[in-house]
Amino acid sequence: MGPRRSAASSCRRLLLPLLLLGVSGFFQSYAIEVDIKDASNATCLYADWMMRFLITYESNNGDYKTTTLNLSSSVTHNGSVCGNDTQAAVVAVQFGEGHSWSTNITKNNETYQGDFITLTYNTNDTAVFPDAKRKGPVTVVVKDSLHPVRLNTVFVCHSSYFIEAENITQIFWNVTVQAFVQNGTVSKKETRCPADIPTSAPTVPPTIANVTAASTTTSSPAPTTAPTPVENPETGNYSLKSGNKTCFLATVGLQLNVSRDKPVLININPKTTIADGACGNTTATLKLNDGNGTLIGFTFAVKNTSANVQKFYLREVNVTLLNRLNGSVISSADNSNFSKWDAFLGSSYMCRKEQTLQINEDVQVHTFNLWIQPFLVEANKFATAQECSLDDDSILIPIVVGAALAVLIAIIVAAYIIGRRKSYAGYQTL
Repeated sequence: MGPRRSAASSCRRLLLPLLLLGVSGFFQSYAIEVDIKDASNATCLYADWMMRFLITYESNNGDYKTTTLNLSSSVTHNGSVCGNDTQAAVVAVQFGEGHSWSTNITKNNETYQGDFITLTYNTNDTAVFPDAKRKGPVTVVVKDSLHPVRLNTVFVCHSSYFIEAENITQIFWNVTVQAFVQNGTVSKKETRCPADIPTSAPTVPPTIANVTAASTTTSSPAPTTAPTPVENPETGNYSLKSGNKTCFLATVGLQLNVSRDKPVLININPKTTIADGACGNTTATLKLNDGNGTLIGFTFAVKNTSANVQKFYLREVNVTLLNRLNGSVISSADNSNFSKWDAFLGSSYMCRKEQTLQINEDVQVHTFNLWIQPFLVEANKFATAQECSLDDDSILIPIVVGAALAVLIAIIVAAYIIGRRKSYAGYQTL
């Protein structure tokens, strides 16, 4: 065994105020730099990153709310270790009112990689969880998404990336980390995350032909082409579980219409979208993260009708657009006054036609091929569906038949009157 490594380190935090566009006020996020030293005062583990957390919790009145947990100005790093002796390094930080975060990093002969991440948040922190029903620390453990990195190489990711589990979205950006540093010096060799690598199409070098063509057509205006219409989004299948039982089912194609400077349509790709949320007896929330900086949340509630029959309905939709470069919020829109998609409790709701949800004056959510059941899911299958009026062709059939009969009766009456007039005209008084 080699000499024991000490956890002496320095921790530097840089304030980065980020403007919440579309939301009043600012939030503060702090960059953390952890430089772990060994017994000889040489760097053995280095990490510099930014992060924050979106957490959904149950309030005292049974509703589910989403709050943002940011790093505070006071951060400690107790429990961070190099792990050279055990081949398992730990980066651990503590912040705010009883919150902590850590990641375990393991190595083999040639690489190191993230193992798992542990987040503990304290709902006694009333500034973040002002009305939490559950009080005290809550711990969530998830698989670290850090891929294997060669030893003596530093991992760098300036783009934001997300890790979702249970009711938490962890957001990271401006990440620089090297575990098992050799010779006390952080490497200059980098391994970049895929999001940092540009994917531009190759340019075609000019030829004599197209240069000549360009020079001979400068006097004429360039032809304009109509913008390519955005196709309808692909339909995705999403579900939530409570324990081992499915508690929420949704099939839907989603498209955003954002009209800040100019209208932009964004199709949500179900192949890259992760579903998260929470199931309850009276409220249920489905959160979708498309992996490209778009977060959409749907909240359903249960109500009693005048006939004392319980029905569920869509109550709230919120949309958050994040900057992929630094994880800052570009815009956030919320509408908690919906009363749509209602169906009897124990059944599902279906609407194949396109529907539009107006979140605010700048943001719309379009749904296609919707089939959803937020409560009382049995055997992982949709219950009998109540269809929306847009899909109900049975109403049109009697209207069309009635209109046709009315036209036919009108023709018969008109023909009878014309025939009677002709018959009277044939007998004139002498």
